[in-house]
Amino acid sequence: MDNHTESYKPSQITKSKDSNLLNDGATRIVRSRTVSFVKSENGGEMVTIDLVNQPEAEERTGQTVMNDSDIYLAATYIIDAVETRNYQFNTDPGSLRNYHLYNNRFMQYVLYFFVFVILMLAIFEEPAVNGLSMPYWSTHVLELACLAYFVFRMRHHRSFTPRRIWWTDAKNIILVVAICVMCVDMILVTILVETGVIEKPFRWSRMLRPLFLVNFPEMREIRRSFRNIRHSLNEILTVLILLFLILFLFALLGRELFSDDDLKEVLSSEPYFAHYIENIWELYILVTTANSPDVMMPAYDRNSFYIVFFVIFVLLCNYIFMSIFLAVIYKNYRKHLKNEVQTSVFLKRRKLAKAWDILKVTVDSKFVLTWERWRAVMKFVIPKHSDMQVHLLWKVLDNDDNGSVAKWEFLRIVDLLSVKLSTINQSMPFFQKYMATCYSSTVSEFICKYVKHRYFRFFFDFVIMINAFLIIVKVDEAEWYFLGIFMFEILIKMYVYGFYKYFKSAWNVFDFVIITVAFIISAIEEVVQQTSKDFTEPTLDFLLVLRVLRILRVIGGIKRYQVIISTISNIGPSILTFGGVLFVIFYVFAVIGMGIFRRRITFYGYLPDDAYTDPTQLYCGTGIANFTKSEFYNHHYCSNNFNDITKAFVVLFELMVVNQWHVIADGFVLVTHKAARIYFLSFHIVMVVIIVNIFIAFILEVFMVEYSLSKSKYEGAIEKKIDELGLGVDLTEENQDKKSKPVKLDKLGLVSNAEGENSTSSDKRPKDPGIRFRIGKKSRNVQLSLQAMFEGELDEENIGPEGLEDNDDLDVDENEPIAYTLNNAV
Repeated sequence: MDNHTESYKPSQITKSKDSNLLNDGATRIVRSRTVSFVKSENGGEMVTIDLVNQPEAEERTGQTVMNDSDIYLAATYIIDAVETRNYQFNTDPGSLRNYHLYNNRFMQYVLYFFVFVILMLAIFEEPAVNGLSMPYWSTHVLELACLAYFVFRMRHHRSFTPRRIWWTDAKNIILVVAICVMCVDMILVTILVETGVIEKPFRWSRMLRPLFLVNFPEMREIRRSFRNIRHSLNEILTVLILLFLILFLFALLGRELFSDDDLKEVLSSEPYFAHYIENIWELYILVTTANSPDVMMPAYDRNSFYIVFFVIFVLLCNYIFMSIFLAVIYKNYRKHLKNEVQTSVFLKRRKLAKAWDILKVTVDSKFVLTWERWRAVMKFVIPKHSDMQVHLLWKVLDNDDNGSVAKWEFLRIVDLLSVKLSTINQSMPFFQKYMATCYSSTVSEFICKYVKHRYFRFFFDFVIMINAFLIIVKVDEAEWYFLGIFMFEILIKMYVYGFYKYFKSAWNVFDFVIITVAFIISAIEEVVQQTSKDFTEPTLDFLLVLRVLRILRVIGGIKRYQVIISTISNIGPSILTFGGVLFVIFYVFAVIGMGIFRRRITFYGYLPDDAYTDPTQLYCGTGIANFTKSEFYNHHYCSNNFNDITKAFVVLFELMVVNQWHVIADGFVLVTHKAARIYFLSFHIVMVVIIVNIFIAFILEVFMVEYSLSKSKYEGAIEKKIDELGLGVDLTEENQDKKSKPVKLDKLGLVSNAEGENSTSSDKRPKDPGIRFRIGKKSRNVQLSLQAMFEGELDEENIGPEGLEDNDDLDVDENEPIAYTLNNAV
């Protein structure tokens, strides 16, 4: 479309002194996607306005009026940058509506629900949890319902995604294949059951269900973790192969060293270290320390010098190679994590560059963002924020207070919006409002003063410690006294602070619930006396002991511990992400384990043989008499079996803990074949050797990042601006009675100052609305923290290689310079 240039008289164009915004009388703007120029005829200052897809509209303020679709598109790019989303979507209004509907929280929660349902179906399918078995057709119906929603979700995704991108995305192809395979499996199972070929079918396709937990776009954090693991495998396998070569060598040396001495195993009385494959198995267990020192004792009993063999092996494999293994994992994981994070930074910058290209206007030959456009786009980006919050964020961006924001400031908007800003209502307490005379009395003021003092809290912390000590020494006679003291604390704080402020504190809610429930239980105990005392006494003690957790509040007030506690709380969501990784691996191995080992071992108790009426229950249902001589049976491990999904998860958790994992493996080897060791060895390598070490590397990295970035740049900037405007509040109980700074609403831009510049408003200063702000509890997610760490290593205008947006799995070579900049993109 052609550019349109219109000339205006000088009288038509003015500039507001307080906002640096253009004022135009009644001009009409021609729709254009490019830059239109507005110029005075007398050779004065030239002012240009950038029009981006503008409709015809009247200029009431002199600034070009953007239509809602443009603002909506710019807001979409900003939201994607904040949420670290990397969707590719068409920008027409219909596609945008579908895109935002797709990302609607309710739609996502419905997806999570159906993913949860399809994963939990294993509880009711063969082999089902005892008492929860359902007919095969009923689980098929539920599974079809889940698959139907998945198809709908994929079709919805396709409605706003370009066709070429959607069908070349590996995630979508995997989902399509998984759904087709599962449908075919259900059809085959139905045919086999209805024709009588099988009675209780086992669904192997259940192994594909975790794919829905990984490959939907909403599961990008779990998918990113798997991608980092996959990228780290090459270097990990190199060290793993070297470790096994050492195992093979020492297994051979052990056979040649010990087999000729006629040594016997302690329990089985078989030849000691005589079989090469067995030697490899025993030495691998020794690497995990699970059979130390048992495996070396026969040789050590024969000759003390034989211990040198095992000492060298343990030092070499356990302390040197496993440390090298962790170092290699950490190095490579950090490298690939850095690439992933820098890729996300590039994508974020591209999103923001697109939003800037839509929102920018030209003032004094410079591209800037004006307040009106900021306010318009924020209505979509943060619709729940009040006008005061939006103004406050603008004041932080517009630090020099010139009424506009430059490009480099706008590109930091993600950091600004990621800061949790809490609104505090400074309304007066309930009793002060409705019982003003009483609340303002001398006695009441004295009570308020001392309740708000920090020694009031210290006193009750001390009382809590005394209460805990008496519970430890089982002095129950004082319970009612302590309950009375704690009830008094609750009531007096409600009086002083009011109900709203009291229940705004999580610790106060915790105290209220614990003490109220304890009071009710104690009252019930007194009424019914001994009838339910066996239940009420331990419950009451448990509730009162929970009060001791309040001491964590004291610890949290110490600066030395604040960063540590904050760091631990911030990495929690990322730990949950790795929990999703663990769940996927557990689920796959559980399904495989049930397929191989179900009903091989069943717990029927450990009774004498003549106590069983059913012969099939002998020896934990194995029918093998020698099974009673195994460590598995003698340690009473028969409940550790694969007879349903829950028991399989318990067994896998015990294997992950490592201790006695070889005993569990040997128990299932006795009832199947020695080849069953492959299953347990594979799980140990995948979970313990690789995943757990990568998890440790991840925790090390994010902990150091969070510890070093205790407060972001914009958290400090917002705190400073809040303090300048007099909108801060000190929520510590002992400081709430202190007078705050005067509120400067005129500087916030919501009203005009009486001494303002050409202000048209009344000279009367507006009434303080009683709204205050503070930085909320630190809620920056780990992804943003990692971006803050690695973004400093990138040039500010670097947006990565071409084609980055088309490939979610694209890696960025950290050694390859990238010269594609924001200027190239814009």
